[in-house]
Amino acid sequence: MFAALADPSRRLILDRLTKGDATVGEVAAPLAMAAPSVSKHLKALERAGLIRRRVDGRTHWLALDPAGFRQAVDYLRDYERFWEASLDRLHALVRELEAGGEP
Repeated sequence: MFAALADPSRRLILDRLTKGDATVGEVAAPLAMAAPSVSKHLKALERAGLIRRRVDGRTHWLALDPAGFRQAVDYLRDYERFWEASLDRLHALVRELEAGGEP
């Protein structure tokens, strides 16, 4: 998932989809790349679970998939707790040293 998010073109696609569902053509228009390249980016985002596709006749509609983003948030939340606890311990140590205590 994070590999999919690392690419600037894919982030542009996701940014466009925050404004609402869009067709593949609408998403591809501002990207200035060939259709096969756009398709490759869309497939990477679909595999990562960040977007979903709905086919209506010959029109392919794209939408953000909140479940994929929840997975990323949950993953990062674990690290947030780790770093907050580490920084709290560091802050306590600094206060103790400033007060003339020993570590």
